[in-house]
Amino acid sequence: MALTTLDWVVVCVYGAIVLAIGFGFARRASGSIEDYFIAGRSLPWWLAGTSIAATWFATDAPLATAALVRRQGVYGNWLWWYEAAGILMLTFFYARLWRRAGVLTDAEVIEIRYGGAPARALRCFSAVYQGLLKNAVVMGWVMLAMVKFSQVLLGWDPALTLTVCIGLALAYTVASGLWGVVVTDLLQFVAGMLGAMTLAGIVLTRFGGPAAMAEAVRNVPEAPPGALDLVPSTATASSLEIVSFLCLIGVLWLRSGQGDGYVAQRLFATRDERQAVKASLWFAFAGTVLLTWPWIVVGLGSLLVFPPGTMEPALAADPELAYPMMIRELMPAGLRGLMVATFLAAFMSTMDTHLCWGASYMVNDVYRRFWRRDRSERHYVAASRIMVVVLAVVAAGVAWQLDSIQRGWIFIIELTAGVALVWLLRWYWWRVNAWAEIAAMAGSVLLANGRLLLGALEPVLPAAAIRAVDGFYAPEMDLIRGVIILVACTALWLGVVLATRPESDEVLDRFYRRVHPGGWWDHVAERTGVRSADPPASRMWPGFLLGALFVYASLLGIGHLLTGRAGTGLLLLAVSLAAGAITVRIAHADTPAAPPGASGTSP
Repeated sequence: MALTTLDWVVVCVYGAIVLAIGFGFARRASGSIEDYFIAGRSLPWWLAGTSIAATWFATDAPLATAALVRRQGVYGNWLWWYEAAGILMLTFFYARLWRRAGVLTDAEVIEIRYGGAPARALRCFSAVYQGLLKNAVVMGWVMLAMVKFSQVLLGWDPALTLTVCIGLALAYTVASGLWGVVVTDLLQFVAGMLGAMTLAGIVLTRFGGPAAMAEAVRNVPEAPPGALDLVPSTATASSLEIVSFLCLIGVLWLRSGQGDGYVAQRLFATRDERQAVKASLWFAFAGTVLLTWPWIVVGLGSLLVFPPGTMEPALAADPELAYPMMIRELMPAGLRGLMVATFLAAFMSTMDTHLCWGASYMVNDVYRRFWRRDRSERHYVAASRIMVVVLAVVAAGVAWQLDSIQRGWIFIIELTAGVALVWLLRWYWWRVNAWAEIAAMAGSVLLANGRLLLGALEPVLPAAAIRAVDGFYAPEMDLIRGVIILVACTALWLGVVLATRPESDEVLDRFYRRVHPGGWWDHVAERTGVRSADPPASRMWPGFLLGALFVYASLLGIGHLLTGRAGTGLLLLAVSLAAGAITVRIAHADTPAAPPGASGTSP
């Protein structure tokens, strides 16, 4: 075992603080499920945005980031950097719409936007799909990362790791609901950043600073050819990798433009529209830029500490072990305990969010909507706490079956690619109906799991067809396949829209009066006499583009500094600061705050 008594003291003190916070908010969360799941719609932007970023800093992220550096080089991290563009679309186009909707979950929007039996069926299916199926996969890979971490640093077997970590996360999530989650997320974000930056600082100091470490990495014989490339280059990456990179930054970011369910949950919980927009902008910067580079520095350092030509067999078989092995190798007593506490923080900041978010679907959109509609608020709070426990058990079962964090990331990209455009356009185009969304979801699920589904037909398929299927579902086609799924499902749901009736005027008018979106709603606006509350597109698009320049210039600027290219790095950071100042000004000016004394709920 790599931990000393001092390390365990640090870990125990941290755990006690987290539990105290969780139980301290138990009374505040017990009044209603609105208090339990969206904190009574009272969160300030900095707390909501930090909570979302802390959820991104799960135990899977450092392990997968370091592994991507060892396999491909720094540019491999575009597998998640690309999402910043989607988050910025959320900031300027969707955050204010989510806040105006005034709902408890994003699935609840379905019965506001659509009507009749298709809407009811879609809401139920979407809640189970998002809250149980997709959510269990995400929590599963987070648990898998904790299992790998604990095997290296603590010598624990998977069963013990899952039992201890789930028990700790459940202890305060069950009690406190979203208020306890976001407050502990703030603590966990600070602890996570402190631990990650400490380890990165040790790595840089050991190898003489950024320039010296970069030169040493270039001289590692079996390191990836593009180890220090921030974007893939034709000199070091294959044509297929270049195409995959273009798929990510050119198309697949659309799937995150509306905001994942737990992101939307935080926006529902903010005080007003302005707070929601600021929260998503802060999340884009904190999640993409601040969290990333300490992990990448450790990944680069691992190429020097554990050179690919002489690394031990366990690391050769599983590069995701590199990060915890660097902790074991480089950090002294006490600091190792800090890193264990940091990983517990990362684990719990993700688990608490996904447990709380998933339970909100199952209780608000399934149990309360279709099963028990007339019970007290305390009854629904109790049901929510039971569902948190159920979700944790299901996720543990998924973790037991997974073996790769990166493969889990890619599966979720493909599973949600097909619904990207229909989820975006349902806010801006009146003609989108429930059948379109059902078609997109069904097509995406089928295509993402096509290899598994076609496996049963192998005995009757010709050999050429089997080879074609295997080629399409090969790992090197992952991101290209994601674009194909997006295009195919978009064509499918557009065809369904043209073949089915639009939503009734009553449904469209109800939605427009509540959310008053921009876009193609002119005849509905004339009928209702309500004007869109959105700023003109001529202001939203420049805000989006300047926001993207702000985030990506700062991301690449810090990257150039940390890989020994200070001149370019400083220039990019100067551009980032200028773009950031204008971006914040646009976001602030175009979004109204709630009037004094207002609750901030939707009209």
